[in-house]
Order: sequence, then structure tokens, then C-alpha cells
Amino acid sequence: MKPSIEKLQKIFRLEAERKYDNKAVFGGLGSMAGAWEGEARADGLPEDLVQVILARLRDYERLTPESRSDALKGLWARIRRTLGEGDETAEPAPTTAPETGSGPAPEHEFTEVKPKLVEELERARENPSGNTDWIKDLPTLPPRPTGDQKVAVIIPGPQGGETSAETPPPTAEPAQAREKPRPKPAAKREERQAPARPPVRKHRKVRGPRLQPEGPSAALDAAVTVLDGVGPKNAEKLARLSIHSLGDMLTHYPRRYDDYSQLSPINRLKYGDEVTVIATVQSSAVRPFKGGGGKLVEVIVSDGTGALRLNWFNQPWLAQQFKEGTHVVLAGKVEQYLGRLQMVNPEWELLDDEQLHTNRIVPVYPLTSEMTQRWLRTQMNKVVTYWAPRVEESLPQSVLDDADLPPLSEALQQVHFPDSREDLEDARARLAFDEIFYLQLGALRQKREWEARPARRFEAPEEWLAAQVGGLPYELTASQRRALEDLRADFASGRPMNRLLQGDVGSGKTAVAALAAGIALRDGAQAAVLAPTSILAEQHLKSFSILLAGEGGLLAPQDVRLMIGATPESEKAEIRAGLQAGSVRLVVGTHALLEEPVQFKDLQFAVIDEQHRFGVEQRAALRGKGENPHLLVMTATPIPRSLALTVYGDLDLTVMDEMPPGRQPVTTHVLVPRERERAYTLIKRELAAGRQAFIIYPLVEESDASDSRAAVEEHARLQNEVFSRFRVGLLHGRLRPDEKEEAMRQFRDGEFNVLVSTSVVEVGVDVPNATVMFIEGADRFGLAQLHQLRGRVGRGGGESFCLLIPEKDDAAENERLLAMAETNDGFVLAERDLDQRGPGEFLGTRQAGFGDRLRLASLTDVKLIEKARQHAHALLERDPELAQPEHSRLAKWLAEFWRSGQGDLS
Repeated sequence: MKPSIEKLQKIFRLEAERKYDNKAVFGGLGSMAGAWEGEARADGLPEDLVQVILARLRDYERLTPESRSDALKGLWARIRRTLGEGDETAEPAPTTAPETGSGPAPEHEFTEVKPKLVEELERARENPSGNTDWIKDLPTLPPRPTGDQKVAVIIPGPQGGETSAETPPPTAEPAQAREKPRPKPAAKREERQAPARPPVRKHRKVRGPRLQPEGPSAALDAAVTVLDGVGPKNAEKLARLSIHSLGDMLTHYPRRYDDYSQLSPINRLKYGDEVTVIATVQSSAVRPFKGGGGKLVEVIVSDGTGALRLNWFNQPWLAQQFKEGTHVVLAGKVEQYLGRLQMVNPEWELLDDEQLHTNRIVPVYPLTSEMTQRWLRTQMNKVVTYWAPRVEESLPQSVLDDADLPPLSEALQQVHFPDSREDLEDARARLAFDEIFYLQLGALRQKREWEARPARRFEAPEEWLAAQVGGLPYELTASQRRALEDLRADFASGRPMNRLLQGDVGSGKTAVAALAAGIALRDGAQAAVLAPTSILAEQHLKSFSILLAGEGGLLAPQDVRLMIGATPESEKAEIRAGLQAGSVRLVVGTHALLEEPVQFKDLQFAVIDEQHRFGVEQRAALRGKGENPHLLVMTATPIPRSLALTVYGDLDLTVMDEMPPGRQPVTTHVLVPRERERAYTLIKRELAAGRQAFIIYPLVEESDASDSRAAVEEHARLQNEVFSRFRVGLLHGRLRPDEKEEAMRQFRDGEFNVLVSTSVVEVGVDVPNATVMFIEGADRFGLAQLHQLRGRVGRGGGESFCLLIPEKDDAAENERLLAMAETNDGFVLAERDLDQRGPGEFLGTRQAGFGDRLRLASLTDVKLIEKARQHAHALLERDPELAQPEHSRLAKWLAEFWRSGQGDLS
């Protein structure tokens, strides 16, 4: 059986036995994809099979246990079909385990069963996970010990003789199993005697509650130079990793872990295994490379079951460490050269040393240049060992008990140097909880502070509101009516509105915002609408004027004004005077509204559209132009629930998930590059019918670093060769603001039939006549972007199309593209995008440095977020100011967590 397929077989079997919990491989099946790909190519597996397997491994984490079962079964069937029923890979020969209780086993059946492993085997047998016959011939587990039956442990004695020991059943004290057996007299053997295999060493495991150690509390602010071995040069290297103090070291978490906790005899090693081996040095030598230019350290070690070659490149001093007869612990990946197994540059330690780099779950840290894992791991161990136990607990005992969390000091130790996978998972869960908990506390405290302020009440009588709604040229959807009721209740509450109105493109948010503005304007107050672009501001001016300043409306046309960058200074001065005097009742504008000279007489309602395009300071500036005004922020980007709960935790949330009647879904097709002419044909058909089209490119100009098509070069080609009968406009981010506005205006007014653009068109242009959105290099865009771009068409009521073409044929199977073709539901796509690409697609400039606060927590973990939010809310109910003595340390930690970016959260 090919090693790569054999590895999959074992992992699939273990997954089935673990009920598909994605823990057969440390870090989940997706984490092994990269390493396995290299093994598969070395084995010469068919490329299409390799790609299918990699796709399934990377998707595995997002599946339910039932779907994981189906996926692995289907994948195994695909492997067997591809490699052939008669192939040796399809039906490998069965193997058997040595019988227990029958004395020493043959050398090739060397077995060592540690008490912990026996316990794991017992649990596996007592909790079967159903039928796993779909994977044949995984090496059989050792039989379960019963009664007085004992498990044979064969350990080579001195001079290669064998020692037989008996391990008590799992209920016995583990220390008994670690006792070194007495060697038998060496037997006469004709063959060369192998050196002795040293006894197994296990690292200490600390369990249960920890007492605060004697000595000073953790000096988290102390510079790293207090550590032995960290002088100015090394401190400079650490600074490049943002490590300046001991506290920074404790929160410099590993980026991954290598699990070397499973010891393996040499004769059981297989290509690709990542294991720990305890062995004795037989020989060591330093050889020059052929042709010069370097030296190779070659060491041969043996453990009595076989020999293994070790190689290090350009480290000749290592030869002095590997003297004949030295007992060493080695950890690394088993490789193959000329048919012989070897390890290249393995981690190693002398057996008498504390095992920090081998025989355990080994942390792997982010590094910088001129820094090695071994050095940083050693420094981290100094800090973690001495200082982590002295870190003061940040959470009150009530939260620890209710949330079932380990102490902070224990979590910090286990996240760096875990004793087991379970301890590591508990530690990461605790530290991730802290991050979300602090976020939630900050958001909820700010929300409480804002709600504690007084705000002017605005009533909307039923008769008046019904008349306003009845005067609209269309019927409101149920979602719009619910949103309007939420806003109406906010106005009547006596506290400032602080609401996020979230609705897909075209769901009717503007109409709701205009009706809400009418409630404030009815009582003589002023309102302001802030938009990210001039053209979007012009669209809002038109919409608000129709709804509020039309015939029989609340306002006269001169009461509504537009202030954008292009507004003449004389007109700006006139608008500013009107706002200060109160004669201008509603102003719509861009960043020009935020300028210092703009003052209002009675600003009571502010609307911010596409709020993720504005920073915290800009929103605070608009809010500060009134006295606790009601604030409504809007976004057309569907935000996943977990993200809304965390990042927008200080806002009340209203979701509009219904489209107006008559709005048809945009038909979406994924094409391969060779079908580009089909797309052009469809576009020409629509243009001939008087419609318009967008053509989007990922780049502005072509680059040597990328093969992607670019807007500038393609614009010329499309105008001259493809759409010569039509006018083709160009829009991209390098144009001056006035040039961008002019290009969008010309397309909106029908002066261009086709607009070639980059993603800058994602927000801010409403062209009901546009029916085609054609996106080149679509695999380079995230789902949120693709969905926003698709929302630019289909606004005129007729059939519309979105055509997606990836850069290469094989990218047509891209998950994001297929998801776009499957659904028009922005919330479904948003959840997938958050899983695949993280929160950046949704946050924009909203939270500068937000991601820096989340080192371990995932914004896709809804369960964790809801748990943290629940406990944060309960804590603030008991102690809103965190003034009680038992909360003093929490208040300190919370202030430290929010030391950057304090103030208005949203």
C-alpha cells in the first residue's frame, strides 16, 4: 500500500472510532492537507484524486458529524475506484497484533503499551461509534486486558538482550508501569548485538487546582532583557515580533503544534510519520558535500529494533554531541532516501535533559529572521515555567465556576507546553473565552452608558404614520414594517437610538430611514444623512426628497440640501448658515458634513449609510454635532450573527431579510475562461435591447507579478474589438475623486453602455437599467464582495444576470463561486465568507486593530460568543461599574485589553 493512502486509511478509521469529531489528527483533518499533498505526489497518485482528497480534507471541519461520515465513506470509495479494485491499495493484507500474556514477542512485533494508551484503548472499545467496515485492514488494537491479565512490554536489555516486563491493568498506579525492569542475563547471539534502548521518560503532568506559588507576582511589564540569554540584539529580534515584555511573551501563542507525544520503535517507523524515538548513538561523522560548499553531519542510532540515519546540514558542531553510546530523544518527520528511512534536521535532546523539544506536544511559534524555534522555545519555557503560575487570575471565581473554565495560570502553561490534547483544548478555550468576554464587556458597558443618557422623545401617531406609509408608491414588506416599528419604539423610549439596520442590497432600507427621519422632522427637529460617496449621497437626496419633500410632504424642497466635496464654497456657506439657523431641516452629504464649521441648531436624528466605510472618530464627530441624537447606521453587507453579536454588541440590531415584491433574483452562472465569448454574446444581446452592463476586473493595470486581467488594458480591447458599436466607460481607484464621480454619473445617465471597473463600483451606483454583472478573475474576490457587486444589477424589475469567470479552468470549482450560483441569500453567503476569509470582509475600517485583540478566539464560534455574552451580561447586571472588590482585577485587565481604540465602539 502506498504510504500516503495508508496514512489516510488509518486516519479515517480513527475518525470513525471517535464518532467523526475531527480529532483523529491534531489540529483537525484540514491541518494535514499540506503535508499529505507532498506525500501523495511522491507516491505518484493521480492529480485529480489528489485534488478531490485535499478539497474534502479542507472542508471537513465545517461539516456535521453525519456529513463527515458520508464524506469519508464517499471519499474512500472514490479512492478505491480510482486506484482499482485489484490494486494493492484497495485491499491491503490484514495484520494481527501480538498476543498478550504469552511472553516475549518476536522482534518485528515489538510493542510498548503505556498505561495512558491502555486507557485510551479501553475508552475506544467501550464507546464504539458504529460500523467502520468501510475501511479495511487497519492494524488491530491490542486486546483489552481483563482481570489479572497483563500487557506484555518488550524492552531490549543491555547488549541487545530482551527484557520482558508486565504492565498491570489500567487501574494500577501508573508509576508501576514506568519502573525500569531488571535486565535478564545477556544471551549468546551470533548476530551483532544492538545497543540498549533507554527507558521511557514521561514529563510531569499537573492536574487539579493550583496554589499560587510563593514569590513575587508576575512582573508582566518587565523587559525581556531580564532573561538570561536575551541581550540587546536578541531583544531587537523579539521586538520585531511585538515582544517587548514578559507579558508579551506569555501572549505570544504558538501558531501550531507538532505532536511528538507518541513514542515509536524504529522498526515500526513508516515514511511520513511524525514521531518521537528514544535511541542510542552508534556512530557519528561529518562529511563534506560533493563539490564542497558545506558539511553534512550523519548520525546512526539504534533502539534494539532497528537503526535510523539522522542528517543535519551545515551544523558540524553537532557531531560532538552525538558520541557513541549517548542516549538521545529524537523527534521529527520520517523521510526516505535510497530506500532507507531517515530523519533530516530532527529535534533532539539528551535523554537526561528535560524533554522540551521532543516526546511531547511541541509548540511551534511565529518567528522572525535570524531566530530559531529551539532558541525561542527555550526562552518561552523559562518565562512560562516561572511566571505563568504567578499570573493573577483575571476572572472572578463565580465566572470561572459558572463557565467551567480552568485557572488563567494553568491555561497559560498548557497553551504553550500542553500535557495532552485535552489540556491544550481546555487552555485555548479559556483564553479564547477571555478575549470574547472582554469584547462583550466593553460593548455592553458602552451600550449601558449610552442608554443611560437622556434623549428627546418623538411620537408617531398611528393615523399620521399610516398616512405616510399609504402615500408611498409601493407596499412596504413585512421586514420594512418590523424595522419601522423598532425605530418608532426607539424614538419613544427617552434614550438615544443606537441601532444597526442590516438589509441586503435592494431590501428597502432607504425608505425605512426616510420614514424614521419624518418622525423627527414632524416635531421640528433636524436630521442628517451621511454617505461614503458623492453619487450615493445624490441618490439619497433624491430618495429622501421624493418621500419627505414631495407634494403634500413634511418639508419644502428648499428645506433639503446636499453638501458634498464638489459643492461650491458659496453654497456650502449658505447651507452651514441654514443648518445653524434651523432653516435647513435635512442635509444629505459626505465627509463634508463632518467638517468643524458645520453646526446644527437642533440635530436629533443622524443616519450613516454603509457604516463600515467610516471610522469610529467620524461617527463620533457626527454624533457630537447634536445633544445625544438618535443614531441609525445602515449596511447592505449581510453580517453573520456571530460577528454582529461580538463587534456590534453595543448596537441594537434590526435585520431586513425580505426583498420587495417583483424583485427577481439575479441569475448567476459560473463559466470557464474559454467560455468568455458566450458572456460577450449575452452582453451584446442585452445592450442591443437598450440595457447596460458592468464588467469588473481584479486589477487596475497589468503586473508582472500576476497574470490577472486588468481594467485599463481590457477597457481598450473591449472598446476597440468587442463592443465597438457601443460606448465603454472606465472606472478604477486611481482616478481622482471627481473623475470617479463623473464616470459613475455618465453610466447612470446612460452615456456609457458598458462600464469597465474594479471593485470600487461595489458601493454607490444605482443603475436600474443595468442587467449584466460580468466579473473576471472572480476567484480573487470574497463572497461578500461578489454579492455586493451582484447587487448592482437587477434593480429595474427585469431579468438580470451575474457571470463569474475565474482566472483558470480548474478554479471554476472554487467554493465561493459555486456558492454564488447556489443562492442569492446574502446571509448564507456571509456565514460562508466568515468561515473562509475571516472578519476583514465585514469590518472594513470600522475597527482599526480589532483583529490584534483576538489571538485565539474565532468570530465564527457562535457557541463561544453566546456563552461569553451571557456571562458578561450577568456580571454587569450584578456590578455595572465593576466596583466590587472581587472584580477589581477584572476591571484592570479589561482596561488593558481596551487600552488602544477606546471610546466609541461603533
